[in-house]
Amino acid sequence: MADVDADIGVVGLGAWGSATLWRLAHRGVDVLGFERFEPGHALGASHGGSRMFRLSCYEHRGLVALAKRSLQLWRELAAAAGVPLLDLSGGLLIGAPAGRMISQTLANARDFDLDVERLDVTELRRRFPQHEGVPAEHVGVWEPSAGLLRPEAAVKAAVAVSARLGARVCPDTRVVRIEPVSGAVLLHTPTQTFRVRRAIVAVGAWCSALIPRLPLRIIRKPITWFALQGPPGQFSVERFPMFKRECADGRVLWGCGAYDSADVKLGLEAKGSWVPAEIDPDLLDRSTSLADWEELGRVVSKALPGVRPVPTRVSVCMGTHTPDNQFVLGPVGGDPRLIVATGESSQGFKHATGIGEFLAQTAVGEAPTVPLPFTDPDRFLTKKP
Repeated sequence: MADVDADIGVVGLGAWGSATLWRLAHRGVDVLGFERFEPGHALGASHGGSRMFRLSCYEHRGLVALAKRSLQLWRELAAAAGVPLLDLSGGLLIGAPAGRMISQTLANARDFDLDVERLDVTELRRRFPQHEGVPAEHVGVWEPSAGLLRPEAAVKAAVAVSARLGARVCPDTRVVRIEPVSGAVLLHTPTQTFRVRRAIVAVGAWCSALIPRLPLRIIRKPITWFALQGPPGQFSVERFPMFKRECADGRVLWGCGAYDSADVKLGLEAKGSWVPAEIDPDLLDRSTSLADWEELGRVVSKALPGVRPVPTRVSVCMGTHTPDNQFVLGPVGGDPRLIVATGESSQGFKHATGIGEFLAQTAVGEAPTVPLPFTDPDRFLTKKP
């Protein structure tokens, strides 16, 4: 076989790519990591100070085992890096008992022996009085093993530990083209071409520029923080933990208490999937305006009266969604040389370490610790008869 610069190249060192780099380096693989910016940057989907972690994973039954494994690996990474990455302060879901969020959470808890507590509306209001106007027919599910991750610190930790284990990291290096050739893959940058035996592409919203066959949709997502109207202790993350709350009109309000700042972080999901116009990630409008938070402010004023309805700051994040809102992980078109990791669909950060392990195992030919058949990229590429 022709000489190569590395056995495996990981393109993109955000949440998934940095975790993949770590799991490959942990195995002693000769690996190169490419990041077009600096690891831990705020231009993709891996920033914002906090990300939710839950084991119950109502989004898909197959994600529960992945979350359990990810939790083990998050703890391992934090210990290896010597920095705190995970705060398991608990989490709360609020919604209609027959709705997907509540019903599937309780089903997963039963089927996978998860520790959760169902709260009727009286108990919910007593324990979490910050939440106003919860309909009488709604219930809560308290998950004590849920919590928050520190995204920027996590990415930096994974890259740093990988480098200590022998991975070679190329920051500020953009891969502009990927070219499979006989027995290898060429990774073209503006100044140099690298030859690797296999490539793992984990560039998030930029994936379509490198692998155009996948049906991905890029979504601009404002991240918004609000100050408090009353005593700050009521909205500390310990007393006002991460939550997702189904509103009467089907939209979902989400957020967490004050965490690493005096403000609470809040957002709003639309019923179903929120789908703005498709955008080019390089042309993303990162300025913010009233339109980015006005509707959220109206919801906050009614649902959380202890929070000022005008934000103190707004940032912009990008999400990459698939038609079925499930991840895309694995070889493209059955070619083992080219492995893709994209389509985080606003639920991917908590699973990053487990996904990194899955991708590393796929690349080196190991049986996966957690099989993920529902993430196969070819579900979108195979034409139905």
